[in-house]
Amino acid sequence: MKVIVDLCVVPIGVGVSVSKYVAECQKVLQEAGLEHQLHAYGTNIEGDWDDVFAAIKQCHERVHAMGAPRITTSIKVGTRTDREQTMQEKIDSVRFE
Repeated sequence: MKVIVDLCVVPIGVGVSVSKYVAECQKVLQEAGLEHQLHAYGTNIEGDWDDVFAAIKQCHERVHAMGAPRITTSIKVGTRTDREQTMQEKIDSVRFE
């Protein structure tokens, strides 16, 4: 099943700046070959359900390995059964009048 996910991984107990942890998660997504778009408060990801959620698990593993004792993650998940739709198609479907 294809999925589009909005992911926000927040390491806790690492200080104010979390950019290096976000960058590590971006590396995970790149290595997984998943289409993704970073935005101000998270990352949109599209791909096969199992691949996307395996990458999310890997993000947690890597951020913990970097020294974060805790992580809180927010995930929004969207799927469709009527047709496939990419993130870009969803954006392009919005029309300003």
